[in-house]
Amino acid sequence: MGTIRILDVTDATTFGLVPPCADPTFDHRSCDYWEDADRGSKAARRSWLEPTAAGPKPSEPTRPRPANPFLADLEATRPATNPFATERPANPFVTPGDDDEPGPVDNPFAPRPVARPTVGVDAPRKLQLLGRGIGVAGSYAKVLLDDDVALAYAQFGPLTAYPRAQRTRDLYPSLPISPLPAVITCIATTAEARGAGLARSLVAAVCADLAERGFTAVETYPEIGARPDATSAATPDFWESVGFARAIDDERFPVMRLELG
Repeated sequence: MGTIRILDVTDATTFGLVPPCADPTFDHRSCDYWEDADRGSKAARRSWLEPTAAGPKPSEPTRPRPANPFLADLEATRPATNPFATERPANPFVTPGDDDEPGPVDNPFAPRPVARPTVGVDAPRKLQLLGRGIGVAGSYAKVLLDDDVALAYAQFGPLTAYPRAQRTRDLYPSLPISPLPAVITCIATTAEARGAGLARSLVAAVCADLAERGFTAVETYPEIGARPDATSAATPDFWESVGFARAIDDERFPVMRLELG
């Protein structure tokens, strides 16, 4: 083992370091399984690796207004214009000749808005998902490098960022709901690097980061019975080996939890 470094995924360069999945049919770089509870997929999708074209979103077609036969007579007799109405009420406090809508007034005593970092509107779709919290709390992913070779990957963040995790959690009303925990949705190493303890080192770094961000607990939701290369949340035994406990001991979807202190 050489020099170990752990980097936050914050831009195209670090996003390009995300290592491949052990199963080539999956891809960390195009997975939205946890972000989309209804249609999310772990599948490898080449289109997600391309920059997203910036531009206005297409507008939804205008739906025709349903006709109401009982209002036809009323609408026919309704005046088209109101001669006593003005376009807008006058502002008595504006000096004649001045525009009463000059825009926001500069306040020299107010703090200037802080320009928050972003991944850019043209970033690949997955990088945009991972970068949603960069300007507030930080990135939602980390990669572990051994001598500049990326060997492990973790995805994490607030529960609100991962609807599928929230759906799993909703199955168990006994789980604490305040304060909400952070979650680790994915922990993975390349097939060649397994057994070297790199995933444990990465989880420790993620948990330390989440504690600094103010979270008091972190949860993860492994799936029992899934193939090792097909699960994104490891196994209960792995989580117990890094200090997590079974908050819910379900036969299919247990909840693993660690109190951060």
